[in-house]
Amino acid sequence: MSCEQSPPFMANRLRSVLFVGAFKTLVTGWFVRRMAHMEKKYRLAFAVVCILALLTGGYFWRDGSVATGKAPGNPVASGQGNAVKVEMTKVARFAFSEEAIAVGTLRSNESVVLRPEVSGRVANVHFRDGEVARGGHLLFSLDSEVQAAELRQAEAQLELARATQRRNEDLYQRKFISRQALDNSQATLRVQEANVALAVARLEKTRIRAPFAGVLGIRQVSPGDYVREGADLVNLEDISTLKLDFRLPEMYLRQLRSGLALEATTDALPGETFTATLAAIDPLVDEGGRSIACRALLDNQDGKLRPGMFARVRLAFADADVKSGATLAIPEEAVIPGVTPQALRVEEGIARAVFISLGRRRAGMVEVLEGLREGDMIVTSGQLKARDGSRVTAADDSGG
Repeated sequence: MSCEQSPPFMANRLRSVLFVGAFKTLVTGWFVRRMAHMEKKYRLAFAVVCILALLTGGYFWRDGSVATGKAPGNPVASGQGNAVKVEMTKVARFAFSEEAIAVGTLRSNESVVLRPEVSGRVANVHFRDGEVARGGHLLFSLDSEVQAAELRQAEAQLELARATQRRNEDLYQRKFISRQALDNSQATLRVQEANVALAVARLEKTRIRAPFAGVLGIRQVSPGDYVREGADLVNLEDISTLKLDFRLPEMYLRQLRSGLALEATTDALPGETFTATLAAIDPLVDEGGRSIACRALLDNQDGKLRPGMFARVRLAFADADVKSGATLAIPEEAVIPGVTPQALRVEEGIARAVFISLGRRRAGMVEVLEGLREGDMIVTSGQLKARDGSRVTAADDSGG
């Protein structure tokens, strides 16, 4: 619309302004004179009546002007010019899937705190804190002088028993000793062999090795420390694969199965999503919380995650909607909240408010159970400007 006004319109505008000014002056003078001659107790009532009369007259004058399209400075155009611009979209099908959300804890695939089985003095430490250790790698050596001496003693007695056995066998062949004497020497030989094996085992107890490959923690002892059996030495963690332990309500028991894929996120690494696989489901449902303990395995070859971290778990269960895509959905911003939710459906350029029944919500979409049909055009932005019965047009429409 052009900003320039026609001469007749400007003349009418000027006459209206002059008339209103003169009218206000006359009414104000008359009102002051009447108030001066009235008794004090009637002045308030008379003022209220006059104010109400002025407000009522002004309302009807304005209403009549708007109805005829002659409101000063606000000529109303018809058609596309007064349509409210809004954003619209069509009601479409959306593949919803049942999902479960839980919180869990990351744990090492294998975890152990190494402790000595015998008391002794720490002779050597064969690693650095935080080092990666191979399975069987020697970590600690305790003082083993006594055990080594016992082994040498057992080996010497074993050599004597073997020599005695060979000599008795020769004598038995020549019939110089009885069968019982030969059996006694054989028994003595076996006893000495067992003594050697026992001494070897005792000596090996002074050497503490890594039971599996993993990352070593911070050691609690130093060379020269005397440790008793069962004392904590260092922790060893296998973190190449992590266990993710979490619980789900018993209502999901029917849908749980080994091999189910799930997603995990952590506060320590925002924006990163990790994929895990459900590995085990506890057969026992917790009686107190009616929940099921689950364990998933998560690949951690890059070492980003650590045992003990908090994790959020999301499991998606495939259902009929995912396969058929038979569920209608609209963007969440299209919903007008209320006791009964509504949406603005556009019919031939007119917005019509309709009541809708909602279901599940996923990724900014909400399921529509009743109230809309596939292909209906609805308003997604601009509901505050548009109302039921308003004429609307698409915000990206260059026409008008």
